[in-house]
Amino acid sequence: MDAATVERFEAGRPRLASLAYRLLGSAADAEDVVQDAFLRWQAADRDHIRLPEAWLTKVVTNLALDRLRSAQARKERAVGAWLPEPLLEGDPMLGPAETVEQRESVSMAVLILLERLSPVERAVYILREAFAYSHNEIADILDITVAASQQHALRARRHVAAGRDAVHVDREAAHRIVEEFLAAATSGETDRLVALLTDDATAVSDGFGLMDKLRHESLPDRIAAWLRAGFKPTPAKRDLVGGAVTFHSAIVNGAPAALAVVDDRVAGLVVLDPRGGKVAGLVSMAAAHRLARVTEQWQRCGHRAPVIGHW
Repeated sequence: MDAATVERFEAGRPRLASLAYRLLGSAADAEDVVQDAFLRWQAADRDHIRLPEAWLTKVVTNLALDRLRSAQARKERAVGAWLPEPLLEGDPMLGPAETVEQRESVSMAVLILLERLSPVERAVYILREAFAYSHNEIADILDITVAASQQHALRARRHVAAGRDAVHVDREAAHRIVEEFLAAATSGETDRLVALLTDDATAVSDGFGLMDKLRHESLPDRIAAWLRAGFKPTPAKRDLVGGAVTFHSAIVNGAPAALAVVDDRVAGLVVLDPRGGKVAGLVSMAAAHRLARVTEQWQRCGHRAPVIGHW
């Protein structure tokens, strides 16, 4: 393969990676899919590929769908232990973020909602909403009819729209939301936390990766009690995370997030879903395998002073 052919692929790699991430919810799996696509690009008869971008999009989409349909993926996602891999603001895998649809398609809340769709519905939604492909193009990518593409898109949009309302926050707004959340969570006052949550708030946690299944809570008082206990500092918790903790504000998958940092390593995070001045959802992660990429990005970028300097 000559240098120009490699360069053509590499120029499109970020877009392909962001497509694969949206389909799979895993940066590691997305990188594997893109690398598999490169091998197919290398082996292909490129003289007969009229539109390389379209050809690569089709290859990446179908490789990702194969992964979603695999027995291993069905097992991992069915047992209730799966969460999207979080990405810190500025990570190139987040891809395009110019429109509401593009930002929403990579949010933690939407990635979790998309798990309830069939693989084809998920692919149609992402290709249409995040990458603005026409139904004719989607039909060709997925080998379905245009009518089927339209039907899948309609069902997917209804499902996602029923699950959330679009909210966009800038860096300063995210910082204020995290400050308020951390002040309530570390106050030891359950009532203060309940007041911060919407009546229909939900929370999911991986329990430091120590539980076989995710923990789900859906009542404000129970979420508040869980948060109060979780944010109460103890020697055992410091031993578990590996040292003294500082808490920082960040934007993760487009949403405000509180990051627990130990020696410049992200040891845990809570992604917040703000609604009307309150918090409607929380996703908490502390399993090391979920936070490796966030830590890499955190160590590369500059960041402001911690919200809480010692915990």
